[in-house]
Amino acid sequence: MAYSMTGFGRAEKIFSTRRYTVELKSVNSRYCDINIRLPRLFNFAESGLRKQITDTLGRGKVDCYVTYEDQESASTEVAVNEGLAKAYSEAIIKLCEVTGRQDDLTATRLSSYQDVLIIRQASVDEETLGKEISEVMAEALNGMLQMRKAEGEALCKDLLSKVEYLEGIRNEIATRAPSVIEDYKVRLSDRIDEILDSEKRAFYDDARLAAEVAVFADKAAIDEELARLISHFSQARSILTSEGGIGKKMDFLVQEINREVNTIGSKANDLEITNRVLLMKNEIEKIREQIQNLV
Repeated sequence: MAYSMTGFGRAEKIFSTRRYTVELKSVNSRYCDINIRLPRLFNFAESGLRKQITDTLGRGKVDCYVTYEDQESASTEVAVNEGLAKAYSEAIIKLCEVTGRQDDLTATRLSSYQDVLIIRQASVDEETLGKEISEVMAEALNGMLQMRKAEGEALCKDLLSKVEYLEGIRNEIATRAPSVIEDYKVRLSDRIDEILDSEKRAFYDDARLAAEVAVFADKAAIDEELARLISHFSQARSILTSEGGIGKKMDFLVQEINREVNTIGSKANDLEITNRVLLMKNEIEKIREQIQNLV
């Protein structure tokens, strides 16, 4: 069954003192467009995470948010920028001399000045962190896949009912089509009777009437289009019940269905068939909108 491109997945996991949280949101897109926000510490893992998302989801616009927290104090170092701290202190002393004001600078206040304290991440084991974040990402992706699958199944079920509806209208058109020629023949014959009086009508060559009807029948013939629609509907059912990516296949097939319906509408020259063609085009547009959300 197909997967929707709309979904959400979240996973949280703790390894020793390290807590990871991954949130994923996705909507429909023609390609796999990934936006990742993660701590600077994990810049080394970004390309691997992108590949993991692409390989799992295939298509969609995906927003990924990664948060990380380490309770181990040794994981973070706070250092003093000694040169800058001295420069600030000397500048404050000079300021006091110039203004005659008393120096009330404390170490606590000095520490709040920009870049006096430097926060550095202690050296990390990239291999270990990479494996851990990948494991959490896999759990979040699995959650998203479950949601995408459920929505995809619902979409395919609805699309199958729409294909069945289209097929029903197609059968109504096929039933009506033979009557179009006969109705045209009757209308043409009645029109000739109106124009010609009884004496002139006796001399009218009915072979000419038959020829006119034959020309009309050739122009209004929709047998080929109706036959191709049967094939297209069968293919649609096959695609919608298959595994893997089906969005692009269905998009192409709907274009072909729409082309056949347009041709029937242009050929039919019959109000009843035209009305049914309009119903089909309206349903086709609904299908086109829905398949944009299928992988």
